[in-house]
Amino acid sequence: MGVLSLIIKREFISKVRNKSFIVMTFVSPIIFVAVAALIGYLSSMKTEVKHIGIHDESGMFVNEFKNSESYKYHDVSKIDPKILKDSVSQANYEGVLFIPEKDNLKDYEKSIEYVSEDSPSLGFIANTESKLSEKLLRKNLTNQGVDTVLLDKSKIDVTMHLTKASGEETVKGLNEMKVGVGSVFGYLIMMFIIIYGNMVMRSVIEEKTSRIIEIIISSIKPIQLMMGKIIGTTLAGILQFVIWAIVGMILLVIANLVFGLNTSTPSTEMAIESAKLVDIKLYFTEFLKLPLLSMAVYFLIYFIGGYFLYSSLYAAIGAAVDNETDTQQFMFPVIMPLMLGVYIGFFTVMNEPHGTVATIFSMIPFTSPIVMLMRIPFGVPFYEIALSIALLFATFIAIVWVASKIYRVGILMYGKKTTWKELIKWLKY
Repeated sequence: MGVLSLIIKREFISKVRNKSFIVMTFVSPIIFVAVAALIGYLSSMKTEVKHIGIHDESGMFVNEFKNSESYKYHDVSKIDPKILKDSVSQANYEGVLFIPEKDNLKDYEKSIEYVSEDSPSLGFIANTESKLSEKLLRKNLTNQGVDTVLLDKSKIDVTMHLTKASGEETVKGLNEMKVGVGSVFGYLIMMFIIIYGNMVMRSVIEEKTSRIIEIIISSIKPIQLMMGKIIGTTLAGILQFVIWAIVGMILLVIANLVFGLNTSTPSTEMAIESAKLVDIKLYFTEFLKLPLLSMAVYFLIYFIGGYFLYSSLYAAIGAAVDNETDTQQFMFPVIMPLMLGVYIGFFTVMNEPHGTVATIFSMIPFTSPIVMLMRIPFGVPFYEIALSIALLFATFIAIVWVASKIYRVGILMYGKKTTWKELIKWLKY
């Protein structure tokens, strides 16, 4: 068995036998399922009805507010406003809407007041303002001699029928679905890099501080030790992810059978009922048309390239410092490209998947594992993917070389606070 294989085996076994690793491997799925069960239970509970007072001096708006499952409106126009404000303080009402009487409809713009102990939700504010604005609009039109009944009959709601150039039907929100599928893969890579990259870094720091490294380094090359740690930790991480997936699915099935969890919430059921024009079959058809197999293959390629690239940096950082506290100055430049990749993915790829910004960042090796995976569902030319992968692995090789030089020097350096200037100097050794 080669030296590298021995290091990989040693690192893998030391990780999977670690008590914290074992505990987190089996406790994490339990926590996840417990949180899912709690969310399912809370979402199934009926929301408390909020009582809203309407003090309408004009008498024009009070009938516009209809009771719902969440809100119950009360006409309190005859009650003194001071008493009503005290009622809000005493929690008799969630809030009171004060509407004065104005001769000029334009004066209502800034004169309506809502009093409550707590700030109302954005949805409530938008809904209330919409009702008031609609009533004022209709009143204004009536004053100008416009027949609002005839106006309502004249309204025509247009729903566009979406088709592709090939003649196939498509659906609204297709871009969001594609980004969602790609973002799942991107997030998996990012989380794996952060969790297990940190594990590699801590492992290097532990061996460095315990001085075990001085014995190990005498019989093997620094780059072999670094790559052995990265690969061994990777295998342990993959094993942990597989166990999480299996245990999580088993626990979800058990929870569903025992507690009868309903994964759909009242809000989603209402959304489905109100959106009757949406054809679920079309969404499912569009999902199946995505290049799922090629996406899985590309995910594996970008996972390997991206993880090894970043893990090499984590290992170099671990070798350059004496404790985890000293790593902070070096961590931001490592984490920033990952965060930038997520930002570009959600705010640029969704709107312009083939735009200049999305294309450039899907080529940059530090962001391509996330951005390119979000672009692939939209149909990316093969030459762009091939170029992106080539740049990723070329950079990976270069970073491994740079990291190994830092690792070789830093692993035997003690008691000296490392700076960026010092790291650059090490590269010249």
